[in-house]
Amino acid sequence: MRIIVTGGLGFIGSAVVRQAIGAGHEVLNLDLQTYAADPRTVAPVAEDPKYSERHVDICDSRAVGAALESFVPDRLIHLAAESHVDRSIDGPAVFVRTNVVGTAVLLQETTTWLREAPNDQFRFVHVSTDEVFGSLANSDPPFDEHSSYSPRSPYSASKAASDHFARAWFHTYDLPVVVTNCSNNYGPFQFPEKLIPLTIIKALHGERIPVYGDGSNVRDWIHVEDHAAGLLTAATNGEPGETYLFGGNAEHTNLNVVETICDLVDSRVGTGARSRRELISFVADRPGHDRRYGIDHTGTTERLGWKPGHSFTGGLKATVDWYIDHPEYWESILADRYSGERLGSA
Repeated sequence: MRIIVTGGLGFIGSAVVRQAIGAGHEVLNLDLQTYAADPRTVAPVAEDPKYSERHVDICDSRAVGAALESFVPDRLIHLAAESHVDRSIDGPAVFVRTNVVGTAVLLQETTTWLREAPNDQFRFVHVSTDEVFGSLANSDPPFDEHSSYSPRSPYSASKAASDHFARAWFHTYDLPVVVTNCSNNYGPFQFPEKLIPLTIIKALHGERIPVYGDGSNVRDWIHVEDHAAGLLTAATNGEPGETYLFGGNAEHTNLNVVETICDLVDSRVGTGARSRRELISFVADRPGHDRRYGIDHTGTTERLGWKPGHSFTGGLKATVDWYIDHPEYWESILADRYSGERLGSA
């Protein structure tokens, strides 16, 4: 297939790019190259003749239209987004621009292009998050494809809006849209503002490790490579108008995740004078912090045959090892883009 990936220099997008090239597909990567984009994430495939990239803002209709006309894709996997909840609390406007306006521009330009160059096999895969469904109580069943929307942060509200636009384009303009929602991703190349890489780095540096509230908020974790495989499966076999959910069968409290990382770092580099668990510090909770997320991917497994391949125990250990073995990745980020400070405390 010929695949356009938006946001392909980001954490999840680059995993999709690497897997797509590995599977023999041609990929055009459209990325604005904001703070979280990193060319090193696609270095393993950058010289492959089937890979190309363009510096494109998805809000730029002319640039998007030109990319569609010149590349003539069979699939478009839309991952370009502002994605950090804490940053959305500090500055929601950019989330509205990228996640809502950018998605609408992409949908409109794709619709216009497809009318001029019909392709019955084309699919537009819109990638979203479980956060659009809101907060679960501990006794609630996990989210599924029939869950109602109840976003509670500027980030999740912007993603919810983009999901609604994607489905509206399917119903109004017959654009063959597939929507996906995923649980929290983890793995190599994740920007160190997120919980798992930030905890690893602070544990290695012997710095205070902040945990919001009492640490009892629950997340379902999926390895980024499993999610990328799911997205390519949805792009290949997904039915227009359908929704597919990708989760990792791994619900854990934030405190449990942080404590496990501390133990893994201790076992890998030694404890020194004390366990790294002693670095854990409970801080004021995030405003509007959702209590729990969980994904029931049964429907996706039945329809697409996809299921996660990584256990959280093994995947987290491998992730900790990767960050320990690749300090050049995160040290350069800490030096000039993000110093590990708390965001979203307004």
